[in-house]
Amino acid sequence: MAAHAQWWRSGPADFEDCADLAEKAASKEDKAAKLSECNAKYAGRRKPGGGYSYFDFMQNRNFDIAGPNPTAEEQRKIDEEYVAYLERERRNVANAALTAKHQEQQQKQLQPVALKSDTKPVPIPVASPVKQQAALSTDQRSRLRSGNCAKGSFSCEWPRLSEGLNDLKKLFGNSSASSKGKKS
Repeated sequence: MAAHAQWWRSGPADFEDCADLAEKAASKEDKAAKLSECNAKYAGRRKPGGGYSYFDFMQNRNFDIAGPNPTAEEQRKIDEEYVAYLERERRNVANAALTAKHQEQQQKQLQPVALKSDTKPVPIPVASPVKQQAALSTDQRSRLRSGNCAKGSFSCEWPRLSEGLNDLKKLFGNSSASSKGKKS
């Protein structure tokens, strides 16, 4: 019976050596299968300056390790970092939810009252009584003062007549003033 003496043959030392051997495979399928074996066998990747790096995709982060695979102690530290990472993520999510709730409450407080109830009509602003009184014509003011003025009486008609005269003065006064300005 023939004994296989392979102790002098050394296998690949790390992923990079294994990948180099996989590249020498004859077919594309063999290359892919051997490269997949390399990925399964070696977790660490060789660093350019020496040593190895392990990428933990769950934390999206690299860890420095001594050999091509993490030791039990290195794996324990990676796991502890992962637990701390999960705790930070949980806190961040809780803080984000709390901030969103707080902002939502502030938005509700800032909304105008008119938006809360669309059934109430919006009041139309009115002028102050002083401005309303100033806007009234003399005729209207005299009617308001006298209250019960008999039609055709001099005291009731005088303010209207006076207002008409004032309007005429303004009309002729402006035209004569403007014509004087043009002649000069």
